[in-house]
Amino acid sequence: MPVNSISSTPNALVQSLMDMRAQFDDLQRQLSTGQKSATYAGLGSGRGLSVSLNAQLSQLSGFDNSIDMVDTRLQLAQTSLGGMATIGNNMKALVVQGDSTGGNASSAQLTAQSSLQQLLGLLNAQAGGRYLFSGRATDQPAVETYDHIVNGDGARAGLKQLIDERAQADLGASGLGRLTVGTTASSVTVDEDTGPFGFKLASASSGLSNATVTGPTGSPANLTVNFTGQPSDGDTLTLRLNMPDGTSENLTLTATTQSPPGNNQFTIGGSIAATVSNLQGALSTSLGTLAATSLRAASAVTASNDFFSADVNNPPQRVSGPPFDTATAMTAGTTANTVIWYTGDAGTDPARGTATTRVDPSLVVSYGTRANETGLRTMVQNVATLAAVTLSPSDPNESNFTSALGQRVGTGLTGTPGQQTVTDIEAELAGVQQTIASVKSRHQQTTATLNDMVQQISGVSNEQVGSELLTLQTRMQASMQTTAMLYQISLVNYLK
Repeated sequence: MPVNSISSTPNALVQSLMDMRAQFDDLQRQLSTGQKSATYAGLGSGRGLSVSLNAQLSQLSGFDNSIDMVDTRLQLAQTSLGGMATIGNNMKALVVQGDSTGGNASSAQLTAQSSLQQLLGLLNAQAGGRYLFSGRATDQPAVETYDHIVNGDGARAGLKQLIDERAQADLGASGLGRLTVGTTASSVTVDEDTGPFGFKLASASSGLSNATVTGPTGSPANLTVNFTGQPSDGDTLTLRLNMPDGTSENLTLTATTQSPPGNNQFTIGGSIAATVSNLQGALSTSLGTLAATSLRAASAVTASNDFFSADVNNPPQRVSGPPFDTATAMTAGTTANTVIWYTGDAGTDPARGTATTRVDPSLVVSYGTRANETGLRTMVQNVATLAAVTLSPSDPNESNFTSALGQRVGTGLTGTPGQQTVTDIEAELAGVQQTIASVKSRHQQTTATLNDMVQQISGVSNEQVGSELLTLQTRMQASMQTTAMLYQISLVNYLK
């Protein structure tokens, strides 16, 4: 009968040892990684579900990264907006205090200039090289530099020049706000000039005895005060004058028997002609004073509004000139001759829509901002108006001018009901922050649930793997001893 080789048994044992060693290595990998298999194929029937769950986890991780990026931008934007709101409140308090106490005009202007520089710096805030207040033009600053905006840039005029040109046009060559005060033997006439500049006659009311007021009528408007006799002491004449910025002022002149008369008074003369002459002189003086104060302030606000309402698509309106003191029309500036203060995206769509990010499969948040939004532009405009006007301490009307300007700046900083403010923008962005915080919290809960499911499919129990390793190690030791003994058996040893 044939004799089988005993070598086949050790060979089988060696193969078994190799299999156990491979199993031992795999158990060590499971213990170190916590994963049942290094490939999806090793997961058996659970591999499809594991792939799907991991894809969801990866998607949620991507959304969370987007949320973190958006949150960083929003925090920086809110910091800038908070700084702007503080500057606006401080400036409002300053002009109100200055108006009521006769504060130092030059000091207020220095504060305005410093505040404007801070505002422009905040509007040019960046997050990761992205300008936050430029709309879609995230690669370029939102606003021009302080020096260019106020003083101009070479051939391009700045705000200070536009304010000066508008002041010349509004005050006119005579300094009476483009009104002409004339007389006849028994009447005083007031005529508007052609064009949009200077005072505009709104209405007149008379308490003058023996006098009839006609007008204002016509275009340009005019009015006539015709005397049929002498007025009485204390009689008044009131003219209501419209300003370029939409405000109005009342100018009241009172008849008096005193000579010389006080401010806003005219002396009743010895004849109608003398009274007419006195009224003309008093009216001219009062109009000149009002023009140098309230009209000049209104003119500065109007020029500033023209300057800051502009963008690259709609350059600012400027006085057609020179000469400016006799100008009768406005003309559109160009990017070549006028500084455009806002250099970001000048679209007409809502500012929030200029930056959007998907933070969830079913949610896209909008958080863009533009420096030329009403709330931001209004603040910059009003602070810049005070910063750019030319002050002359030797001018006797300077105090009243800065008072009139302060009132307008304070009103502009306060805004009108329904008008957007910096606080409104902060609130809108805060709403976005709350939304993404809620979404991220929901993602965290979902991620925890998905991770548990993945762990159940592809994870291992460290205790179980450790137990299997010890058992396998014992088996391997025994098998190796047996294999070693079998390899030592020979025919000679067997026969012995």
